Amino acid sequence: MDWLLRQLARIRLLKGDFDYNLVRASMVIIFFFFGYQKWFDYEAKELIPFFTHGPLIFWMPAVFGIKGSTYFLGVSEWLFGALLLVGFWNKKLGVLGALGSVATFLCTVTIIPFMPDGWAKAAGGFPAMVGNVAFLMKDVVLLAVSVYLLKQDLVRATVADQTAQHGGFFAVVSFGEHAAVRAERTMK
Repeated sequence: MDWLLRQLARIRLLKGDFDYNLVRASMVIIFFFFGYQKWFDYEAKELIPFFTHGPLIFWMPAVFGIKGSTYFLGVSEWLFGALLLVGFWNKKLGVLGALGSVATFLCTVTIIPFMPDGWAKAAGGFPAMVGNVAFLMKDVVLLAVSVYLLKQDLVRATVADQTAQHGGFFAVVSFGEHAAVRAERTMK
């Protein structure tokens, strides 16, 4: 096992920010495709049960109508995806994108307990999920990813601000639960 761990530690893909950038790029792609769907009638019809059982989004059809609600979601998803994309270069805008992403997936995850016929009765009900509940379960992971990006961007934006204030540079090293910030001042 130790040999395997040493070999994995040498893999170039596991060094640096590859994981962070991969997660960000994945979220940008997800928001692009999910936002794109919202412009078509088939998706508006598919979203009706989500709107009617979502404790945080139930009000949208009354305010915007079903079509307007799906357009609202599509624009929001493209906006959050664009902010996450720009977050590759601007961590403050990345924070805004990650906040939007957290809000998005909080809204969808809260639908799970209220979705009718989401648990297979033939298999004994909970936890045997079916249909829309099974579809929504991916959002639990996407919520966790969004929180991860929010934390990473917030730390990096904060460090960038501190760097500018102190005229030097900061290096951030993260080891699982423990994060250490090492500051070094450069002389001009």
